[in-house]
Amino acid sequence: MSSIEIRNLQANIEGREILKGVDLVIPRGEVHALMGPNGSGKSTLSKVLAGHPDYEVTGGEVLLDGENILALEPDERARKGLFMAFQYPSEIPGVTIANFIRAALQARLPEGEELDAVEFYQRLYWRMDELEMDRAFTSRAVNDGFSGGEKKRNEILQMAMLSPAYAVLDETDSGLDIDALRIVADGVNRLRGPRLGALVITHYQRLLNYIVPEHVHVMVSGKIVRSGGKELALELEAKGYDWLIKEAGLPADGEV
Repeated sequence: MSSIEIRNLQANIEGREILKGVDLVIPRGEVHALMGPNGSGKSTLSKVLAGHPDYEVTGGEVLLDGENILALEPDERARKGLFMAFQYPSEIPGVTIANFIRAALQARLPEGEELDAVEFYQRLYWRMDELEMDRAFTSRAVNDGFSGGEKKRNEILQMAMLSPAYAVLDETDSGLDIDALRIVADGVNRLRGPRLGALVITHYQRLLNYIVPEHVHVMVSGKIVRSGGKELALELEAKGYDWLIKEAGLPADGEV
């Protein structure tokens, strides 16, 4: 089965243990949600999957379609089909959105093969129209001076253009008003299907009203302590995280 499989993943930063044995399987064709209080390790998980150099992996494996990717550089992981959308997307002054996406697509082609410029721009404009992005954004520097909503739309635009096998969306709803949330969620939902496995990381149920997951997982203190269907997110919305923390006999998390 095609999947991204996280096995007993352990990681720390500056000697502080954050991930304490994370186990999770996300098959292609499914959307999984990861919830949890602040400091539980959700964003750390996304950064470790991306290969962020500040985090040290001390144990476990991350298998992408059976291949352990932990020894790969971030760009190699991306070329294998892993896409990351971070809570705070980076600004890249001097590099336009069109050139950035075009370079990323070109890097995935076999050596000697060139991207067709006409087809590229036709597809780029189509995806931008879906996300209600002004086409003039193609000539703007990546995320430079963008609002929070514009940055998140740009992340989903990149995802739509790159067509990854697996996507990790870290708090895509952060900082979005209700209209921007709807547009971004619609963009994600258009990409759902048998070829994409997605992990949506969020604090709140509201995003999951728009991007309805097949499975919901709850992380506390660096481990997944509960998994269930979409109804689990509703239970968390009603009861909060404290009941689950107490039920699991775990200490409350601090900020990570």
